[in-house]
Amino acid sequence: MTIYSQITGNKIKTYLILALFMGLVFTFFYFLGAYFGNPSTYFLFGMTFSLVSGLGSYFYSDKLVLAMAGAKPANKKENFDFYTAVENMSIAAGLPKPKLYVIEDSAMNAFATGRDPTHAVVAATTGLLSKLDRAEVEGVIAHEMSHIKNYDMLVSTIVAVLVGTLVFVADWVSRSLFWGGGDSDDSRGNAIGMVVFIIFLIITPILATLIQLCISRKRELLADATGSLLNRNPDALANALIKISGDPQPLMRASNATAHLFIDNPFKNRSKKASFIAGLFSTHPPVEERVKLLRAM
Repeated sequence: MTIYSQITGNKIKTYLILALFMGLVFTFFYFLGAYFGNPSTYFLFGMTFSLVSGLGSYFYSDKLVLAMAGAKPANKKENFDFYTAVENMSIAAGLPKPKLYVIEDSAMNAFATGRDPTHAVVAATTGLLSKLDRAEVEGVIAHEMSHIKNYDMLVSTIVAVLVGTLVFVADWVSRSLFWGGGDSDDSRGNAIGMVVFIIFLIITPILATLIQLCISRKRELLADATGSLLNRNPDALANALIKISGDPQPLMRASNATAHLFIDNPFKNRSKKASFIAGLFSTHPPVEERVKLLRAM
C-alpha cells in the first residue's frame, strides 16, 4: 500500500459514507413529514435548522473549541520547535501558517480547528511538546496540517450539525407522541405504522451517530497518510502515536464535544482489547491500525 493509494481510498470511503449519511437525513425527514401529513414543511424545517446551525458552527466553532480546551496563544520564544515545525509543514502543504495555541496540560495531545486554511488554528499540549522529540513533533504537526488541507473541519461541522438536528427533532417528536400529539386521525392510529415509525425514530439518531464516528475515523486515517506525504517521514508520526497512546495521563479539559478533534482519544480509558461495540462508538481508529498503515508506507 502506497501513501497515494491510502489517501485515495480514504477519500472515496469518506465521500461514500457522507452520501449515505445525507440519504439517511433526507429519508428521516421524508418519513417524519409523511407521518404527520406535511412532508414539505418538515423537510424544509429540518434543512433550514441544519443550515442555520451549520453556519453558526462554521464561523464560531474555533473560538468555542479553544475556550473549552483552555488553550492560550503560543509564545515563539518558549515554543520554538512548535513554531518552526508548523512553519515547515505550512510551506510543505502550501498553506498559510495557522495561529498557534498551547494547552497547559501534562497529557500528550494536539488538534487543529478553523473553518478554512486562512482561519486555521493548531493547538498542542505542553506535555506533547516536552515529551516528543523534534521529528515526532513535526510528524504530529504534519497530521494536523493535513486536517486543515483536507478541509476536515468543514466535513465534521456539516456532519455534527446534521446529527444534532436529527437528535433534536427525534426528541421533539418523541415528546409530542408521548403527550398525545400523534394520534389525531386514523392513519396515525394504525398500530403497525405506529410501531414502525417509533422504531425508525429511535434507530435513526443512533445510525447517524455511528456514521459520524465512522467519518471521524476515516478522516484520521486520511490525515495520517496525507501528513506522511507532507514530511516524508511516516515513522515519525507512528512513533509519536505510540508514545501518545501509551501515555496514561488524560487531558483535563477534554469533553465529548471536542474529543474527535484531537490526534488521539483524550480520555485514556480504552482497553487494549476493545469490544466490537466499543469500537463502533470510538472517535478514533485503533492506534495499532494507524501505526501498521504508517509502517507500511
